[in-house]
Amino acid sequence: MKENNQASDDPRISALLRQARLAPDLPPRFPQQVWRRIENAAAPATSASWLDAVVNLLLRPKLALAAVALVLLMGGLAGTLEGRQAARHDAQMHYLASVAPAALR
Repeated sequence: MKENNQASDDPRISALLRQARLAPDLPPRFPQQVWRRIENAAAPATSASWLDAVVNLLLRPKLALAAVALVLLMGGLAGTLEGRQAARHDAQMHYLASVAPAALR
């Protein structure tokens, strides 16, 4: 078995490979478009209204999760308070019915 030991760092081969590498043509006005995109990304986003700003803020994943958790917590709290109030009202009606049944008619 004969080893074919070619030098991989041969300067002639490296020069040929560099020349053979094709670079695609850039689209027209490419640098201007790149700079325009950079300027647009660096410019602060202006929202049409405060509602757009709030929606854009809430669409971020961490803030969206926090907003959902807050809404669920507030809904649970409101339900608990409403249930408590209804239970108190029912207890008062049961007590009144047991003490003075004629007063409810």
